Amino acid sequence: MVQSGISSILLIKPGAMGDLLHLTPTIRGLRKRFPNARIDIMVGNAASIDLFRHHPDITNVLVYNRLDEHRSLKALLALWQQIRSNSYNLVINFQRSNLKTWFLASAALPCKILVYNKTRKPVIHAVFDHLKTVEPLGIISEADGLDLYITEEHRRFAVALFEASGVNKRRIVAFNPGASNLIKCWSTAQFAALGNRLVDEIGAEVVIVGGWLERNLAKEISAGMNHKPINLVEKTSMLQLGAVLSMCSLLVSGDTGPMHMATAVGTPVVALFGAIDPRRTGPVGNGHIIISHPEVACVHCKANKCDNPNYLECMELITVDEVFETVRTMLDSREQNPS
Repeated sequence: MVQSGISSILLIKPGAMGDLLHLTPTIRGLRKRFPNARIDIMVGNAASIDLFRHHPDITNVLVYNRLDEHRSLKALLALWQQIRSNSYNLVINFQRSNLKTWFLASAALPCKILVYNKTRKPVIHAVFDHLKTVEPLGIISEADGLDLYITEEHRRFAVALFEASGVNKRRIVAFNPGASNLIKCWSTAQFAALGNRLVDEIGAEVVIVGGWLERNLAKEISAGMNHKPINLVEKTSMLQLGAVLSMCSLLVSGDTGPMHMATAVGTPVVALFGAIDPRRTGPVGNGHIIISHPEVACVHCKANKCDNPNYLECMELITVDEVFETVRTMLDSREQNPS
């Protein structure tokens, strides 16, 4: 076991939104183990800073953008010097496959270094895999949900946005139709059909969320709905999106960052999974439901493209009927048993 005496910690995780939120139980564990230590985190772009801007256990957020500003040697060396000046005595590298993160970690030497190693078999959730990395510190692998800290200012923004859009119903269902890869996506036609049933049969309000990647998807869903949804795509910052999701009754989404954001702010999720294994990246916590069709021979292929002759069969087999009934049951249960 790594001994105490740790006063300054750097976590290296230049990953996507979901990857960073998966790290928050580890941060809780580190704070409990080292209550007086400084904990900094290195993320992969400036947008990710918001995920930790108000986190009570994070002192500073560093940015290593390997695809942009830190492609130059001058910028990389400046970041190395910044790390050097912070005198970390523990570095935890969650990006072991990137040689430049090792170069940056070397700035803290001599120090203790822990390295993340992905568990291949058996399949375990990424949250627990991250926690395994810090077990040598005497941290027990417990995950009680993800953390995202939003302010009252963000909540007021979400309230004003909903009021301006005319959203005042108690059943607000958010759709997040996009993902980093289209192989993770349910079709826009299915989302539109679901939206029509939610409005017509249970009186729900449909809100579409996302960033610029979801722009065209939102337009297609809106075009297919008889009652136009509230389109909030590209209208929120990261933390404003968190506040919007916190006000929704439920989110329907594939495997993507906003799905994990919803779980972090306490919003139930209906998660639609095909190629990706939900045992690894499914929603964390209680009250969520995963819809998947493992009877498809190639599920879970974990591929970046679909080679099935029945293209995206795993996602197409997720029917509007089963998602609608799942959403209705979850909404009814939540209203009968409010938390």
